[in-house]
Amino acid sequence: MKTEYTAKQGQYLAFIYYYTKLNGCAPSETNMQRYFNVSAPAVHQMILSLEKRGFIERTARTSRSIKLLLTREQLPDLL
Repeated sequence: MKTEYTAKQGQYLAFIYYYTKLNGCAPSETNMQRYFNVSAPAVHQMILSLEKRGFIERTARTSRSIKLLLTREQLPDLL
C-alpha cells in the first residue's frame, strides 16, 4: 500500500489512531474539528480525501465508523 501523505493528512491519521486507541472508538468529525481548530467542511473534505486515497475506510451513514488502514509504524507522531 502506498503510504505517501501530506503532513496535514499525516496529523489527521495520527489523531484517528490515538483517539481510537485511547477511547475505544473512532473520533467523530466534531472531535477532529475541535482538535485541529478548523471548520466542519474542512474536516469532512479531509475525511473524504483520506478515504479516496485508501488510508481509511468508513461505513456509510454510521457515526464513528472510521477504520484506519495503516499501521502505527506507517504514521507520523502526533504534534
